[in-house]
Amino acid sequence: MRDSVTDNIRTPQPKLLVLGATGGTGRLIVSQAVARGYDVTALVRSAEKASDLEGATLIVGDARDEMALRQALKGRDAVVSVLGTPASPFREVTLLSTATRALVSAMKIEQVSRLVCITGIGAGDSAGHGGFLFDNLIFPLLLRKVYADKNRQETIVRGSGLDWVLVRPSVLTNKPSRDTIRALTDLSSFHGGAISRADVARFALDQVRDDTWVHRSPLITW
Repeated sequence: MRDSVTDNIRTPQPKLLVLGATGGTGRLIVSQAVARGYDVTALVRSAEKASDLEGATLIVGDARDEMALRQALKGRDAVVSVLGTPASPFREVTLLSTATRALVSAMKIEQVSRLVCITGIGAGDSAGHGGFLFDNLIFPLLLRKVYADKNRQETIVRGSGLDWVLVRPSVLTNKPSRDTIRALTDLSSFHGGAISRADVARFALDQVRDDTWVHRSPLITW
């Protein structure tokens, strides 16, 4: 019989920084990470909005502020970024790329190498694979400017020199988790699809320790 106490000593649990922790998926990433025994820090804009993130250490600051990021990265092993931004049909969006550029710089200075960055279906070469409604109505009318910034964000991550994984969820739901998650890079026969926020959180946290998808951009779906 294995000694679980000895195993925990041999394999310390990761010390994780979560960005975007107060969003729907971010909250699940925090709660699941805490349940796994991870040491979790969340950089948040408002301590009041994050007061229910039980088990996480909160640092108040702006994710676009490199000095705030450096403070939050002290002693961390990895970052999970699930930064989001509202639909913006008319205004340009720069939050994601600006914050990610600052994050990459801060991670290099603080010598934190693992970055799991969640973007979405429609980013990069996953564009055009969201299904009829998403591709022809939702994307062009509401999300075009958001995804232009997601593409800039992905470009920054790819050129970062970090041990990165770009996670592209299909359409998000709040349904219960399922046993199986499909991770795809060949999208030639894929159109549409959905996945729960809980399963996105589970997959993202798995990438903190697993090297399977390092330097790759899996689309995840049911």
